[in-house]
Amino acid sequence: MASILVVDDEAGIREFLQIMLEREGYEVSCAAHGREALNFFEKTKYDVVLADIRMPKVNGFEVLSKIKEVSPETRVIMITAFASFESAVKSMKDGAYDYITKPFNVDEVKMTIKNALQKRETLGETAPRRKGVEGTRIFEGMLSASPEMHKIFDLIPKAGPSKASVLVTGESGTGKELVARAIHRNSPRGEEAFVIINCGGVPEQLLESELFGHKKGSFTGAVTDKMGLFEAAHKGTIFLDEIGDLPLLLQVKLLRVVQEKSFKPVGGIQEVNVDVRIISATNRDLEKKVITREFREDLFYRLNVINIQVPPLRERTMDIPLLAQHFLEKYSRASGKDICNISSYALKVLLDYSFPGNVRELENIVDRSVALETSSIILPESLTLSRFKREEIRDEIVSVDIPPEGINLDETIGKLEKHLLLKALERAHGEIKKAAQLLNIPYRSLRYRLEKYGIKEGKDASGDDSSL
Repeated sequence: MASILVVDDEAGIREFLQIMLEREGYEVSCAAHGREALNFFEKTKYDVVLADIRMPKVNGFEVLSKIKEVSPETRVIMITAFASFESAVKSMKDGAYDYITKPFNVDEVKMTIKNALQKRETLGETAPRRKGVEGTRIFEGMLSASPEMHKIFDLIPKAGPSKASVLVTGESGTGKELVARAIHRNSPRGEEAFVIINCGGVPEQLLESELFGHKKGSFTGAVTDKMGLFEAAHKGTIFLDEIGDLPLLLQVKLLRVVQEKSFKPVGGIQEVNVDVRIISATNRDLEKKVITREFREDLFYRLNVINIQVPPLRERTMDIPLLAQHFLEKYSRASGKDICNISSYALKVLLDYSFPGNVRELENIVDRSVALETSSIILPESLTLSRFKREEIRDEIVSVDIPPEGINLDETIGKLEKHLLLKALERAHGEIKKAAQLLNIPYRSLRYRLEKYGIKEGKDASGDDSSL
């Protein structure tokens, strides 16, 4: 049983974390301030410490410093307000394992602690503990019995020590970020900052400032200097998720950072030198985007020095029972329910499903099933699957050729239109206005067409997520 010390001057937060972590099976102690925490630590050496950064008298930085002095193997996770990003980065440079932000994301807290504890164990340990699956391995928070995934597990410790850029490819929901984090942890930079940005999730006009920072007065709203994420990741790793969505103008600036290890903030005149390892990820076909000149060829080769392709879940079906049971245990504990198994009929439904949203979708399905189930076993009735499968969508793509017997023009055009609507929603991550812009049609026209073909709005329609 792992031991955890929670240090926070807010009683409500201490109580919340203690209850949540004890339900996860940890032995938990709480300290109301930094001095009390250090007194506890003189008597007991804890496996993990959760310490708030801002506390009176003895703050979180001092707690971190003292603990790393007397117990370097203890993993210290800092607690910070969302706005205190720079403080969190500083703490990691001072030896903190990671940080979590207020308000808490419960799953993120659990995963961060689990990863911190796993770091203390032998990497790549074979763990045939899961029933019914031979050769199961747990590696850096990833669980698989698939030979394809095992090859990735074996490659990560080799790629980690290298300084080379890494490109992780694969469909949405396959676990590309987990792979990136594992590479970072297996590198000499493993104790430094791991900074993430979704290149497709930030408006283009703000993305340059997010990446490279800006100087006061460089544009309307720039009331102070701001550090960019590249500078925040100095000595560590930056993870550029959805790199295929990076605008061409920023691709030029990123290429210069890769080559010269320096950049100028927006509105700045001084070069900022950085030592950053770049890991990128995409669910797009970047080679095709290079051919169509949507992505720079020179940047592609700079980022794609080491390529790791994560297979979709439908190509490693042996992992479905394993992962489903893992998520069942996870969400049963979290909800306080005693649901111990998945019925054979429910498992067959999962095995017959194509999982367009991959592991993320499987987790969502199990989470929802646990919430809805009233018995002690998951039944097929509790499973909510996406209405659209990628295989079915592909089957609806028609040839432009006309066979001897002729075609039904309206039906053929309808199938093609439906396919393009779904594709636009997928590219737009379920955002109706963005999908309408991709198709160059009015917003109301798109709404009408979605209703015409019975396509539900939201991410469910795109296949990225089964929830509405």
